[in-house]
Amino acid sequence: MKKTIASLLAIATVLGGTGAVSAETLKEALEAAYASNPTLQAQRAAVRAIDNTVPGAKAAFLPSVVGEASYGERHGKVINSQAPNGPRNDADVDSTAYGVTAQLSIFNGMRDLNAVRQAKAEVMVARAQLQNTEQQVLLQGIAAYMDVVRDQSVVELNKNQVQVLERQLEASRDRFRVGEITRTDVAQSEARLEGAKSQLLAAEAQLAASRGAYQRVIGRAPAGLDTPGGLPVLPASLESAIETAMADAPNVIAARYSEEAARRGIHIAEGGLLPRLGAEASYSHTDGSSLVGNNTTPDDSDIKAFGFQLTVPLYTGGATYADIRRAKEVRSQRMVQIVEAERSAQETALVTWDRLRAARGQIASTEAQVRANEIALEGVRQEAAVGSRTTLDVLNAEQELLDARANLIRAQRDEFVAAYNLLAAVGTLNSGTLGLDVDAYDPEEHYDDVKNQMIGW
Repeated sequence: MKKTIASLLAIATVLGGTGAVSAETLKEALEAAYASNPTLQAQRAAVRAIDNTVPGAKAAFLPSVVGEASYGERHGKVINSQAPNGPRNDADVDSTAYGVTAQLSIFNGMRDLNAVRQAKAEVMVARAQLQNTEQQVLLQGIAAYMDVVRDQSVVELNKNQVQVLERQLEASRDRFRVGEITRTDVAQSEARLEGAKSQLLAAEAQLAASRGAYQRVIGRAPAGLDTPGGLPVLPASLESAIETAMADAPNVIAARYSEEAARRGIHIAEGGLLPRLGAEASYSHTDGSSLVGNNTTPDDSDIKAFGFQLTVPLYTGGATYADIRRAKEVRSQRMVQIVEAERSAQETALVTWDRLRAARGQIASTEAQVRANEIALEGVRQEAAVGSRTTLDVLNAEQELLDARANLIRAQRDEFVAAYNLLAAVGTLNSGTLGLDVDAYDPEEHYDDVKNQMIGW
């Protein structure tokens, strides 16, 4: 395996080493993607946002306290009813009030408890989605790295082919001048050279596209990409791969926690049929005075209150029962989605396993094809030198060898990427299994920081 990977990257290493300051390994590229990829960072922020639904749900168990304060003035004239035509006295009323009210839900039909449990399940869904995003970003990084390596190698092959055909065209023209071949042979050499130049332009365009994808995923332009160090440890058998995927695939985990959240939603809706008991305590103080003429009358008060409130739902027009039916159907949907996710995980494991096996078989066949084409080209050239083969025969043999070598490069890239696709399919592709030197992002840390945070941000 190391031999085939090395053969894939030998040309790319020579090509990249001439212009790059230092080689970048696959490990270094993935470390950069893990630390700075915007898709991954956005999903991490989404998980942190969902973490805060847990303390939000827990808030229902704590009292809510509201403070109020007010100040007012009123000014007017007072008319003596016994002497309506007499003098009018000024009347001023000042009032300052403040108070505080505390409310606490004692029993809410278990809705608050189930809301907390539902929020925790939704946090686990978000973590599974983060795991899936992390796998996809790492896969994109691996594919982008290997695409650049592949396309660099293909470009170099095509450059070499152009150089070979240029020399061959000169040789054909020399032979034409001395009458060894016809003008048709020269035209065939010219046509094949122009075709090779066209192939080179297409290969360079593909390399530019791959370099752009690399910069998008990794966050910087590729520079002298180095040879990867072989393939990762893979499941021993297809059965093992499927079993691991059914247990660890992020989409399966997310579907199961989504069903749990929906189940808690049923309990929340059913709680609407149960009584609710709450307590309330309040205190208010008022400082006031009334000034009529020269007489001042104080108006101060202190009011303290405490009580319980029991609410029993008798009839809500069917809204509560509609909520229960809807919640049950949502859970039914989520249960079906678990089956769908499990089947999808099984299919993905099977497909990636077969793709890896096919890539390995293609490598073996293409390596044999390259060896055979090398022997055939050498023989055709020798036969052409003595006149038993035409120029077209040589051109065709050279093209067949070029195509075989390019196909081998592509097959080796496909094997490498398929191996990591298999790891992602079974849910084990992460910074740890890749041996990345990074601070692995742990969503549990932020969750622990905020799960009981009742004040502050």
